[in-house]
Amino acid sequence: MTSPFHTIGILGRLNHAETNQTLISLINYLKEWQVAILVDPDTAAALHDKSVQSVPRTELGKRADLLIVIGGDGSLLHAVHTIIHDAVPVLGVNRGKLGFLTDILPTELAKIKAILDGKYRLEKRFLLSATVEHNGKILGQGDALNEVALIPDSVPHMNEFEIYINDQFVCSQDSDGVIIATPTGSTAYALSGGGPILHPGLDAIVMVPMFPHTLTLRPIVIEGNSEIRIVITPNNTATPRLTCDSQTFINAPPGSRITIQKKSQHLHLIHPLDYDYYASLRSKLHWGRKLHYADSDTHS
Repeated sequence: MTSPFHTIGILGRLNHAETNQTLISLINYLKEWQVAILVDPDTAAALHDKSVQSVPRTELGKRADLLIVIGGDGSLLHAVHTIIHDAVPVLGVNRGKLGFLTDILPTELAKIKAILDGKYRLEKRFLLSATVEHNGKILGQGDALNEVALIPDSVPHMNEFEIYINDQFVCSQDSDGVIIATPTGSTAYALSGGGPILHPGLDAIVMVPMFPHTLTLRPIVIEGNSEIRIVITPNNTATPRLTCDSQTFINAPPGSRITIQKKSQHLHLIHPLDYDYYASLRSKLHWGRKLHYADSDTHS
């Protein structure tokens, strides 16, 4: 089978001994299969390998057929924001703590050869876009793979705001803020806030209130194509911030309107053929092991 991947871009979390070791091992492994290898200038400087071509970080997604990210979910998230407007698929090699998105272990580099041979699973993960507008002026825009979150400024305090979905009023809140997450982000910040886990195949968005003053405010799952509008009421005495994957921060002063909706682009995530989403949940969240009752003839 002819490989669909001829040029491989690599990004890794630098200044981390284990990541650097995996980076070198990966490059040496890829050299055996006669593929072109591209890295950004910072990675090239850490490698001291002049045989590896260096290109600007913003060019990796345009010139590579596949982007391999070494690190944890945070590293992959940071890489996604570099190539968010490119169609390059992304593969993660896990050197982090959890690794919901980076599912190949450093000891499993042989799985990459199967992927280069075209034996892999391709998964589309949708993204969100957010715009903050005040008095007819756009204050900022951002994109998110995990979540868009309205948070306090440097001092925690209650924020007052209203939420509309598809122009229908939903509720007003006095809370620290709200997390609006994709299925990908449902196992990240939203999960720590008490939100549900959404299977990545769902076309849905979850909204999770953050420390609401009214205890009856609960997370809600809505249709993925919904347009969400948040109005920061004039009663606020402070200026909350909007963050997209903790990569972008935009001030949202009283009177601001925040619009959040699905982007037209998707992240194309590559998995090996033996990828098992539920096994990943069991491993990362320390769920119970299989008791094998379903395979036993002794149960009634």
